[in-house]
Order: sequence, then C-alpha cells, then structure tokens
Amino acid sequence: MTLVEALDHFAPQHLHRGVTCPAVGVVPTGLTQGPEGAGRDCRRSHRHGRACPRFRARAARRPAGAGAGALVALLVAPARGRGGRDHGDWDAAGLVPPLPPREDAARVARFVTHVCDWGALATISTQEAVRGWAFADVLSLSDGPPGAGSGVPYFYLSPMQQLVGNLQVSVGTGPWARLSTTNFCRKHGFDPQSPLCAHIILSGTVTKVNETEMDIAKQSLFIRHPEMKDWPSSHNWFFAKLNITNIWLLDYFGGPKIVTPEEYYNATFQ
Repeated sequence: MTLVEALDHFAPQHLHRGVTCPAVGVVPTGLTQGPEGAGRDCRRSHRHGRACPRFRARAARRPAGAGAGALVALLVAPARGRGGRDHGDWDAAGLVPPLPPREDAARVARFVTHVCDWGALATISTQEAVRGWAFADVLSLSDGPPGAGSGVPYFYLSPMQQLVGNLQVSVGTGPWARLSTTNFCRKHGFDPQSPLCAHIILSGTVTKVNETEMDIAKQSLFIRHPEMKDWPSSHNWFFAKLNITNIWLLDYFGGPKIVTPEEYYNATFQ
C-alpha cells in the first residue's frame, strides 16, 4: 500500500504550527493539539534545532493523491543516543561503535543509518504561500534495535504532520541541510559541516508498511523511542518506511560517494 492510499483513510484537520523561515516558509515546531485529552505535543522533533535551507526546489504540480508515493531525501548523521538507558538507544555513558573504514562506503552508510535515531525528511511544500519550495522536518527513525539494524529506515507518522501532507503530491528530492552537532563529532573535534562528521542522504519513496512488516517496524521504533507508545491515538499514527533508491555519502574530503542500494543492503558494520 502506498502512503497516498493509506492517507485516504484519514482526514487531517490540523497542520503544524510553525515559525517563518525566509527560504523555506514554515519550519514545524510541534503538532497542533487534537481533541481535548490529546494534548501531548510531539516536540521531540525540534529539540535539536531547525534546519533552514537557503535555496528553493522546484517540483512538478500534481493533483492530490496522484502517484505512488513521493520521492524524498532523508538526511542523517552519527550520534549517541539522546535518552540513555531509559530511551532504549545507545548507552548514554558510552560511545557508538567505531566508524568502519572510510574506504568502505557501503559499511559507513549502513553504520550512519543505524546509529542515528533521528533525521531530517525533505519534501516539497504543499502550503499555498510556499508551494513548490523545499520543506525539511526533523523526525525520529530506526532501522532496528541497537546492534541489529536492517538498513531500512522506519518512521511513526501522523496525517497531522505537514510533511505527510506533502508526501501525497511531492515529486523530486528536497534540499540537504546541516544537522545539529552530535557527540560523535564533538568527541573527535569535527565541526558538523566537516566531511569528517559523516552524513548521508537517502532518496526514495515513503510507504506505509504492510501487515507482514508491521511488527518489525513497531519493534524497531519503540525500542529506540519508547515514548511513542504513549502518543495520542487521536493523531492516527501509522508505521512507514523509506524504500531507498539512491544513497549519497559524504564522510571525507574530495566530494560525495555514491552507494547503490544493493551495496548498501549487502554491507554490515558489525
């Protein structure tokens, strides 16, 4: 089932509140509250700062619901778990495993995807005032329990999120953005913009997971982000994944490295 088909079952009535960003338009600051009693704003997504891309991205106009999912770009960087033992992520007192050899691009890409518990999903805005502009939002992700990643990024999404609305009609990749400083890079003295502070961009389509994959997605996300279990059901949360088509890695000076999905999934960093 595509994301568009999945969203046919929902009727979002609220959009994100946001703050104006000169180049992007609106950068979300949390989900609006739904019915009374569902007032837990999902504010985790913006605790680490907001990305403000400096350029626009043009996209073809398509009717709502057309196509089989939007092409998006996912940006991630290596990090230590933000929540420690209670968060289900990497031990707060320890560091992530050693970075694989930089000459092995596929292993580095898998490493970065796995040790990151949040990223920025880029789409094309459908809001009238900034229609066709690049739109990037921060969201939690997981490719599996610590030490047992599959390489498939899973998400827990709600129709109330602006990026989910964008995914119904968005075509083409959004911009890449600098990510917040991570403990991994701080430890080694790397600036977040330095190529040595490795990051990747995964492009592909976002789709709702099927019943067969539901338990895998749920386990992957809830073990790394346990508070998700308590998010209000009135927001109609659903599990989704990124079907990767292109991988762009920057982990050293000299320009990016291109990794094929086949190389990516055949690699392991353990």
